[in-house]
Amino acid sequence: MAYKHGIHVSEIPTSIVPPVNGTACLPVVFGTAPVHLATDRAQANKPVLCYTYAEAVAALGYSNDWKNYTLCEVIKSQFALYNRAPVVFVNVVDPAVHKTVVTDTEVPLNNKIASVEAAVLLETLVVKKASAGQALKEGVDYEAAYDNEEHLIITVLDDGELKDATSIFVSYDELDPTAVDADDIIGGIDVSTGEAKGLETLNSVFPLFGLVPSAVLAPGWTDNAEVAAVMKAKASNINNHFLAITLNDIPTKDVKKYTDVAKWKNDNNYTDTLQVACWPMVRMGDDIYHLSTHVLGVMATVDSDNGDVPNESPSNKAMQINGTCLEDGTEVVLGPEQAAYLNGQGIVTALNFIGGWKCWGNRTACYPSNTDVKDSMICIRRMFIWHRTTFIQTYWAKVDKPITKRLIHTILDSENMRLNGLAAEEKILGGRVEFIDSENPTTNLMDGIIKFHTYLSPSPAARDIENVLEYDPSYFQTLFS
Repeated sequence: MAYKHGIHVSEIPTSIVPPVNGTACLPVVFGTAPVHLATDRAQANKPVLCYTYAEAVAALGYSNDWKNYTLCEVIKSQFALYNRAPVVFVNVVDPAVHKTVVTDTEVPLNNKIASVEAAVLLETLVVKKASAGQALKEGVDYEAAYDNEEHLIITVLDDGELKDATSIFVSYDELDPTAVDADDIIGGIDVSTGEAKGLETLNSVFPLFGLVPSAVLAPGWTDNAEVAAVMKAKASNINNHFLAITLNDIPTKDVKKYTDVAKWKNDNNYTDTLQVACWPMVRMGDDIYHLSTHVLGVMATVDSDNGDVPNESPSNKAMQINGTCLEDGTEVVLGPEQAAYLNGQGIVTALNFIGGWKCWGNRTACYPSNTDVKDSMICIRRMFIWHRTTFIQTYWAKVDKPITKRLIHTILDSENMRLNGLAAEEKILGGRVEFIDSENPTTNLMDGIIKFHTYLSPSPAARDIENVLEYDPSYFQTLFS
């Protein structure tokens, strides 16, 4: 040690660790996108983090054809109707695979303009004056761009080879979203490249963005029982550490009456603690949405209003809709009694009773077979997931530190302060963390294993408020006062 003379100062780590602020409702949405319309096209099967409508449209494109391009309804709902961000999108349409080759199709010119009503991948477009002619040059002989109706407009330039033409011949690859099936959503690992595809990419979100998924969706695909099952499995083990809920739709094409919903739910095993089952579909103006899309919007709004803490149920919160319907647009009318029946079967729906259209239902899909409040109430299930995520992220830096009394008390003191703060804000009824002798045998400690025990009581949703009315004859005495 060097010889010292004077005053010296050093620092030690703070004994209280501030918690990591996670995103309580970070959705990861799987589906298909009109990437032929994208100006900064995202790679297929690679998660894309978007904070704005413009970012999403640039990376994925946007189309009103929601049946073929399922990600677009979430883009519109989250950014336009609910104004909530961020959202992670995973597009499974691969332009190199899901395409149709079109060769030498003649298209007439009208005032030097040709219109092609197809999902043309611009990088593959070849324009010729004759079918046997040479390919012409964009920017010299013609310009090509999409209009607001999603038609490819090819404009002849005055000084080019097409200046006197009455028609052109075009060849191109056409994006084919109909070639996508449930297997593409489910995905897996490409044996030739080792790259993840579909739902397998859920494990890529945290390494890519440092954000933990908390909700997984695939509107238009989760009425497929196999997709829902794989989605549930992936959400239950993200990066071997994290959990997320999944928002699932029960198909209105097959289930048209509310009395048939519970049977379909049980027959298709939509009964997990991490699943939220939704029925029917909803509309806003002329647009028809999957209910799961709007439940996501409500959850994100409620979480945001509560300081990014998912302690409050999405039930009885406003939805940006003006009706409920089936897939074909047929109106569905539900009163409180029908909605309550669905809720009692572990199904979330929408209700227009007092105060406009509201999300209606507090139960995860495991209810009523599982009545453990930790598992069966949406807000409590989400609070346990959120607490788990926050604990892991906050104390990850403590892994591999020496096991000392200081380490143990740093975690104990920090966590108890956080839980006390949540209780003071009425985000939970109460909570505490303990380091219990019986749960930490010497053999575990020698092996580098320490275990903490957290007692946590988030508030349940007040799903039923009752007032008893009684006629009281004693008030007749007021006549003689």
